[in-house]
Amino acid sequence: MKIGLAQIDCVVGDLESNCARFSEYASRAKAEGCDVVIFPEMSDTGYVPSAIRQCAQPWSGPAFAAARSAAAENAISLICGISERAEGTIFNTVAFLDAAGELCGKYRKTHLFSAPPVHEDDIFAAGSELPVVVPGGLKWGLSICYDLRFPELYRALTLEGAQALLNCSAWPASRAAHWDCLTRARAIENQAFFVGVGRVGIDGGLKMNGHSRVVTPRGEILCEGDGESEELLVAELDLALMDEFRNEIPALSSRRVDLYG
Repeated sequence: MKIGLAQIDCVVGDLESNCARFSEYASRAKAEGCDVVIFPEMSDTGYVPSAIRQCAQPWSGPAFAAARSAAAENAISLICGISERAEGTIFNTVAFLDAAGELCGKYRKTHLFSAPPVHEDDIFAAGSELPVVVPGGLKWGLSICYDLRFPELYRALTLEGAQALLNCSAWPASRAAHWDCLTRARAIENQAFFVGVGRVGIDGGLKMNGHSRVVTPRGEILCEGDGESEELLVAELDLALMDEFRNEIPALSSRRVDLYG
């Protein structure tokens, strides 16, 4: 499967401008032969609490409609981070749309970053499900930004059959070393592909890390963006690489569930 990673900047609080990127990058990814195009966390509102509170939309709102149209008009699956207003609250959500623009899965961020200055727990409700989405024959495990620090989440997704572990992020540049180490670790320890799609630019004084990347099950970097540029990164996920590594080192079957579950 060929995938496109849309490493973009956002205009904080400008839904129209931000959501226009869905169509732009979906078209570019389709022209590159991609089956899926993936956008970062909070691609619609940017990552500033006041803008999220003001601009978060229900599923019937303009952000979701723009994502659905971009997927359907370009006949490409589309994954995007959005501010979802539902059930009387706001969720930090990743939506997975198929090539017809239909919702085939979504994930609401389960680990909320509670440290200053963001305090996500004051903005969002936490999700309670870990979905594995299976469009086009590839099994995707979904996650968002801070989730990267919790290996248990990715092991649970892997045990549910996930082959590509996805993290849509607005990761800060100040913790770039953690992004580098943890994305590789999540791939290696689960013997699965890791796809990390990050933001560039500055939101409310917070500089974004960029460095969107695809990591093979062996921890090798298939493609990677820089820390400043908007760009479309393209990579091919060859599941034979995963099968070969799991056969070579059967780490998952060597787990001692009698000791640690």
